[in-house]
Amino acid sequence: MTGNKINALLALHSGGRFLVGHDRIMLLEKVAELGSIAKAAKTTGFSYKTAWDSVNAVNNLLPTPAFITRPGGRSGGGAEVTEEGRRLLATFHRLEEKLSLISNIIAEEGLEGQEEAFLWALGARISARNVFQTEVVQVKRWPVDVEVTLKFADDRKILAIVTNESADDLDLTPGRKVLALVKSSFIRLFSPEHAPEGGRNAFVGEVADRIDAERNSEIRLDIGLGKTVHAVVPRQTAEDLGLQVGAKATATFDPTQVILAVN
Repeated sequence: MTGNKINALLALHSGGRFLVGHDRIMLLEKVAELGSIAKAAKTTGFSYKTAWDSVNAVNNLLPTPAFITRPGGRSGGGAEVTEEGRRLLATFHRLEEKLSLISNIIAEEGLEGQEEAFLWALGARISARNVFQTEVVQVKRWPVDVEVTLKFADDRKILAIVTNESADDLDLTPGRKVLALVKSSFIRLFSPEHAPEGGRNAFVGEVADRIDAERNSEIRLDIGLGKTVHAVVPRQTAEDLGLQVGAKATATFDPTQVILAVN
């Protein structure tokens, strides 16, 4: 297949109804540029009704409007793009780039053995059950290691330790958006009263779910603010700690076991 080209087309649907694709994104970018739905429709070759339908569909798709519309007037309806709209346009193009990357891999190397590359390209969560969207708030450099403090919810923070080389490669500076990943097998659970004092990366929560196997138990701990921690521990440990649904527990993990990923 080498030398062939595969086109990957991105389209967003909701309830089986088409909402936006590449052509509509081009139209919406013209609306943002010209501030006029009528002018954007004329420039891109869409009908005035299609342009309005596109703007309304996108506004219904998002929690807050992408465009503030103004119907009527000599030149037809107008529209002002919002910050949410700018994020949508930028995100759509980023997704298109990722799909293009996947199509190039398929065209050049085929499908076999590329599954993990495809998942990473799409930003999928691989292997690690605990994935937190975070922001770098502090970076402390030492001769070998770097301590990175990450905020993931209000005042909740995760400490990660990486090498200086990794910190440079990932451009870890305050304000940087980072995914923090921790494998469920790295999570240690304690009863709150017996948790290590002064421990870093310690989160108290309530057992929301427990699944038992012959040797291990998987515990889903609700740590509040809509965040959960998954842990896999020996079943005997779960029994000894009394980790039934509703029980309190403290989850901890070592800063060196936090994997960081950036886009």
